[in-house]
Amino acid sequence: MGIDLYGGDYKVFRDSFKKYIEAELKPNYDQWEEEGLVPREVWRRCGENGFLCPWAEEEYGGAGADFGYSAIIIEELARYGTNVMFPLHSEIVVPYINSFGSPDQKKRWLPGCVSGEIIAAIAMTEPNTGSDLAAIKTTAIRDGDHYVLNGAKTFISGGHNCDIVIAACKTSPEANPPYQGVSLIVVEAGTPGFIKGRRLKKMGLKSQDTTEMYFEDCRVPVENLIGQENVGFLYLMQKLQQERLVCVIGAQAGAEKMLKEAVEYSGSRTIFGKPVSKFQHNSFKIVEMATEIELGRVFVDSLIQDHMLGKNIVKRVSMAKYWITEMANRVAYQSLQLYGGYGYMEEYPISRDFRDMRVQNIYAGTTEVMKMIIAKEMGL
Repeated sequence: MGIDLYGGDYKVFRDSFKKYIEAELKPNYDQWEEEGLVPREVWRRCGENGFLCPWAEEEYGGAGADFGYSAIIIEELARYGTNVMFPLHSEIVVPYINSFGSPDQKKRWLPGCVSGEIIAAIAMTEPNTGSDLAAIKTTAIRDGDHYVLNGAKTFISGGHNCDIVIAACKTSPEANPPYQGVSLIVVEAGTPGFIKGRRLKKMGLKSQDTTEMYFEDCRVPVENLIGQENVGFLYLMQKLQQERLVCVIGAQAGAEKMLKEAVEYSGSRTIFGKPVSKFQHNSFKIVEMATEIELGRVFVDSLIQDHMLGKNIVKRVSMAKYWITEMANRVAYQSLQLYGGYGYMEEYPISRDFRDMRVQNIYAGTTEVMKMIIAKEMGL
């Protein structure tokens, strides 16, 4: 018997979160898209309502909830087209502190992450290094009780708003193999030498502030090291399973949203005397999309359940990250086509959905990298 995320306490939570989106996110989302930023008070309100890091233990202000509640938040944000960065903060960045941080680090940062007072980001990507994390150039050289960071990061989601950033650095630049020299270090906003660069102009997801970052002789206390020195790459590998699952859940829910709205529109829009959806070519396209979405839903639900049971799903979640994000992009393309010229107009949500969906098969590991991982897992 599978986990029913639409029944019992899950339903109560889902209904509560949907009301929150309708009241506080949806009415303001267009403005945030224009401004390229979600205001800090929105994060605090989200925290007050218990929608940030719901998995956190009660001693840190959380509810100690299971991943099912996190999945609901990801799904509903996507279904409403309000792609704020709560899941990145809650399900991708902060878990590094929770899983690998010291008791003092947890006391220091987790309560703020749960309340929304602290916004967290992670800095992995560099100007010349994307998915190949072992090849990062940013260094953190020990100098007494501090690490001295030097280097540049880019495409950092939440980089403008963040209060803390977990920076992937080389603490042993000469390590061979290179991944054995990577560490994770928390850098706090305002630290001398930590420079938040320009906000990047993007094709989609415009309300998500994405920036460059620079570290110039940035001195960070040794106690800000997450876990052990030179073990950071292994920590990253352990958490990428959940990061990719977060992307998959959002892409699946986004595909469901786009198809639902496209069916409604093409059923009401007429051409040559009949609804757009009544033309056989269009009805076949809709059927093809619906079938792929149905397959994706079964796949995603099984991954959520296995992840909640603590199973290793690296191969299957990599398959899902590749296939479902590509499928969602196909749905975006075909759905927009059903709108005709109106699909190209900003007043229709599909225009934004089309742009927002394009990055899903790029970030958190490109489709091509996913296929490399799957091939390795298959022994090829």
